Amino acid sequence: MPSDASHLIGLLLGTEEDWPRAFETLLSRVGQVKYKGSTHHVSSERITIEPFDLRDKPRYDLVVDRLAWWYFVPREWLKKAALMDDVYLLNSPFTFQAMEKHAAYAAMIRLGLKVPQTVLVPHKNPPENTRFEYTAAKYNKPFDLGAIAANIGYPLFMKPYDGGQWVGVTRIKDHEQLMAAYNESGERLMHLQESIEGFDKFARSLSIGAETMVMDFQPDQPMHNRYSISHGFLAPETGEEIITISRLINAFFRWEFNSCETLVRGTEAHPIDYANASPDVALTSLHYYFPWAISALLKWTIFCTVTGRDSRVVDMDTRRYFAVGDREDLSYEEKLAAYRKMADEHFQVEEYKAFCSTALKHVDELMLEWVSSSDFDGLLAGTVRETYPAHEHEEFLELFRGRVGLWVRERGRTPQTA
Repeated sequence: MPSDASHLIGLLLGTEEDWPRAFETLLSRVGQVKYKGSTHHVSSERITIEPFDLRDKPRYDLVVDRLAWWYFVPREWLKKAALMDDVYLLNSPFTFQAMEKHAAYAAMIRLGLKVPQTVLVPHKNPPENTRFEYTAAKYNKPFDLGAIAANIGYPLFMKPYDGGQWVGVTRIKDHEQLMAAYNESGERLMHLQESIEGFDKFARSLSIGAETMVMDFQPDQPMHNRYSISHGFLAPETGEEIITISRLINAFFRWEFNSCETLVRGTEAHPIDYANASPDVALTSLHYYFPWAISALLKWTIFCTVTGRDSRVVDMDTRRYFAVGDREDLSYEEKLAAYRKMADEHFQVEEYKAFCSTALKHVDELMLEWVSSSDFDGLLAGTVRETYPAHEHEEFLELFRGRVGLWVRERGRTPQTA
């Protein structure tokens, strides 16, 4: 017998305002979702932070987490919600250590990805711990930083093992720069990493559930210019390889909202950073790609809640992937094909596509209608006012109206202004 079901999505947020407002607006307009003879109602609310009893039952079917990577109270609540209540999480709070890059590098190297040569070096300044001096004197071996760098080869990068947003990343050209950067690193653990010189493209892929958008990324530009509107900037097979790498990483670590940075040189794809607990989805960063990101997040969260997709953040199956990675009789291409099959199965790619084409077939048109409207333009104008100084408002409003307007016009509509 057909039945009604209600689902609640929790948004665990920090300072962000633009994409949550977009998500909330679109979700409120989706309406009833029909699935297997039942009618589903999906809504959302922003989660507040307060003391919690470990036996409390959360109200949420799914949580989109943008906060726990740095705030421990919600992180521990997410762990409890996953372990005790099977709440579906974007992302897993159990693999944040891997999101500190070091563990992620190690795992992906074992799987055979073309990660540049990477060496972890001890702190320049020891951590404040009364046991350190005795332990270091007894067990720490002296090392020659210059020799390590020479073995990797100049130029190279020195980067925090747990960094993000390019903080603390230095391109090193010679021994003098090496020593200066190391002296400035203080108590931070650092990687020395081979530089992929002469690369042709810097690709950044944003993955949300079963969807991935590979974008032409310009890391030296200010944030509003980093994502270039560029179609066909990669050979089709390279684009597919990057999608496979992204999906593999996310399936392996149980991440569903993540970005991956890959350097492409010739036909070689070298992933250099693929662990981001809170990937950039700001309207003023993604601009042209913003409607896709919100649509993908909307579709994936509805798919997970309505179909009752199992939360998989606790049940890791890393050995399945290592069984492929450890096989010496398989080529790189054969391993990628095996990984893609496993990752597609993990994300239920075919089931997701079928669900979107039936239960959510109206969402693309809903998105286009909203992004074309004066309501969206009001969100854009407000975001610009909140982000930039007053003397730059007109300049940036014109810039972003043009980029989002291009997305609208390519789909046959004319954008409206507030």
